[in-house]
Amino acid sequence: MTAAELAAELEVSERTVYRDVVELSSAGVPVYASQGRTGGYHLVDGYRTRLTGLSRAEAEALFLAGLPGPAADMGLGEPVRAARLKVLAALPPGLRDASSVAGQRFHLDAPGWFHDPQTPPLLVSLAQAVWQDHELTMTYRRRDEVTRTVAPYGLVLKNGTWYLVGRVKEDLRSYRVDRITAVEPTGATFTRDPGFDLPSFWAQRAVAFVRQMLRETITIRLSPDGVRLLRFAVEPVAAEQAQAEAGEPDPEGWVRTRLPVESLDVAYTYMMRLGPEVEVLEPPSLRARLGEAAARTAQLYR
Repeated sequence: MTAAELAAELEVSERTVYRDVVELSSAGVPVYASQGRTGGYHLVDGYRTRLTGLSRAEAEALFLAGLPGPAADMGLGEPVRAARLKVLAALPPGLRDASSVAGQRFHLDAPGWFHDPQTPPLLVSLAQAVWQDHELTMTYRRRDEVTRTVAPYGLVLKNGTWYLVGRVKEDLRSYRVDRITAVEPTGATFTRDPGFDLPSFWAQRAVAFVRQMLRETITIRLSPDGVRLLRFAVEPVAAEQAQAEAGEPDPEGWVRTRLPVESLDVAYTYMMRLGPEVEVLEPPSLRARLGEAAARTAQLYR
């Protein structure tokens, strides 16, 4: 069919036909143009694309599975776009609005508030190594720089920050991608542990990581509002532990508990968030520091 015939059949402009043919071709659909009096657009003889058995709920959920922003960051924007187009083309007519229906109702914005996430420069190289099971020599910045040979198992996007999960010798470890300063393929491939599950590993490691960071413990009293606000001021794991250790409320409704914290400096920041809804009992140094801050604050508002 010619572009004019297709435009009339589909009730669109010829410009739209030209654009869509380019999109289909780039997505791997074997459409081609022939010149001459009987020319027009053709599909390769016998070509079919079908998806059967999808319910409406399944079709709509399919379009929620992709994260176009993170996919583009990893250099996968074009494959995601092409796959989406192929699926749309293969859906039965009654399900072809699934993409727009889902897109109008749900959107996942992965980065956190109050910072502008930057794509780490080595993310694309790491993603390619993850896809192809290529072993890497990696330089990582801590207090100093260290070099490791890593089998890159997967990438995780957590609150706008990318992490690499990799096997070093026999241990699985996680690394912040923005602290990786250099990667170089070793030329070898690695064999994945067939029992490895990235979401389960990350969920366990994230909790263990937070618990490992909570090296100090402070003793506090919380007002009823302080109890309610604590989960917004500190790490969820710390808030849960404090709630579990809380004693019975006193006559004024205040409760005494122990709160794990990363350091006394971090604890100071947390307690300042809660203001007059918390009283630090121990250690004395933190109590004195907060008392001084309270006195300065009172002077400002006197």
